[in-house]
Amino acid sequence: VQLQASGGGLVQAGGSLRLSCAASGRTFSNYYVGWFRQAPGKRREFVARIRWSNGSNYADSVKGRFTISRDNAKNTVYLQMNSLKPEDTAVYYCAASLDYGFAGGYWGQGTQVTVSS
Repeated sequence: VQLQASGGGLVQAGGSLRLSCAASGRTFSNYYVGWFRQAPGKRREFVARIRWSNGSNYADSVKGRFTISRDNAKNTVYLQMNSLKPEDTAVYYCAASLDYGFAGGYWGQGTQVTVSS
C-alpha cells in the first residue's frame, strides 16, 4: 500500500494550492483519509479528515480556508488550500486508516508547502 502526496510549493500569502494524495495497492472505501502537517520545530498536527464514504472535519486553524475532498474513481483525496497564511508553512502528510485517530495507518511522504509573507 502506498500513499503519494503531491502539489506542494511556494506561494504568496493569500494564495492557493491543491494537494493530492493518491492511494495505490488497495481501495480505501472504508478508510479515514487525512492530512497532517509539521512545521520546523513543532509537533505534527491534524489538518483535515474525510471518511471515504462521507463526512469530513477540520482543525480550527484551517476551517473556512481548506477543503478536503475525494475522487473515488481515482482513489485520490485532495486538500484545497485557499487564503494561505505564512503560518500554514509546513510539510504536509497524508494518511489513511480504519481508525479515526489514524492509529496503525498508512502514511505518505510529505510535500512541502511554503507561504511567503
